[in-house]
Amino acid sequence: MSLLPYALARPFLFGLDPETAHELTMASLARTQGTPLSALYCSSKVSDPIELAGLKFPNRVGLAAGLDKNARCIDGLAAMGFGFVEVGTVTPKAQPGNPKPRMFRLPEAHALINRLGFNNDGLDAFLANVQKSSVRKQGAKSTLLLGLNIGKNAATPIENAVDDYLICLDGVYPHADYVTVNISSPNTKNLRALQSDEALEALLGRIAERREALASQYGKRVPIFVKIAPDLDDAQIEVIAATLQRHAMDGVVATNTTLSRDAVKGLRHAEEAGGLSGAPVLEASNRVIRQLRAALGKDFPIIGVGGVMSGADAVSKIKAGADVVQIYTGLIYKGPALVAEAANAIKKCIKPN
Repeated sequence: MSLLPYALARPFLFGLDPETAHELTMASLARTQGTPLSALYCSSKVSDPIELAGLKFPNRVGLAAGLDKNARCIDGLAAMGFGFVEVGTVTPKAQPGNPKPRMFRLPEAHALINRLGFNNDGLDAFLANVQKSSVRKQGAKSTLLLGLNIGKNAATPIENAVDDYLICLDGVYPHADYVTVNISSPNTKNLRALQSDEALEALLGRIAERREALASQYGKRVPIFVKIAPDLDDAQIEVIAATLQRHAMDGVVATNTTLSRDAVKGLRHAEEAGGLSGAPVLEASNRVIRQLRAALGKDFPIIGVGGVMSGADAVSKIKAGADVVQIYTGLIYKGPALVAEAANAIKKCIKPN
């Protein structure tokens, strides 16, 4: 159990600029992970195992990509009781991202807007951090699953995007329990165009081909998930579902942030450019999950993410058709206690009578 109630720390953090608070938090986690000070935020892991995509998830609650872009805090995040942690998005080369300010809180709506733009230290630094983590050093002995999320550099023309994804896939493959291909961030120009019919077909075809070569090289088949946006219509979701199955992708992460502002109109910062996350995304994400489940059938793995601020929200994703869920903005607003709350709520919801 954590020794420091998040309710005490939150007013201080919320008094800072959002990105400053984020950087301070991640720096503190990096310094304290693996030390006695980790007792300030550690929590026992809820046991609720599920097998998915050939992997055994210790429980159904994970951390979404974006919080730990450089894989600096894997052990600290693992201590919070997550069943799986996804880090990144990483790009082949280091890049600063978009100009600041680029992160905004909408506390009345329990929401954030960010336009960070895949700011990260690049693939080499990312992999060095992954390999330093105790989770990765433990290998098969670790109960935590580690997802590595890959993207493209902003300077890479969209017609050459596949090259960036393949460079990243080559790098992360031997170190990942699963890989997520991020084609849905709204903050890299034209990235979401990769969700269109022909572009997605070409990208996933090349990724599937490379995965077969890597599986042969390393003697293991690492599952590949694809992360999509909530701002898709029914026809687009149907096309994406069919393309995922055609190229033997192992799962889908639904969803990323939204460009819609319908739920936050009139609030301060509501018109800032970027992706909106948090409570307002819950139903949009669940809509996509429901349609994906209908299109993909009952056995195709779906990771549900978007707007999980409570145990009830997590359960709503499972009921919509997700197998497991991820949180990010909820962690910022509710603190690490949300992990166990969500995991216990799901466990109770799915427990046989």
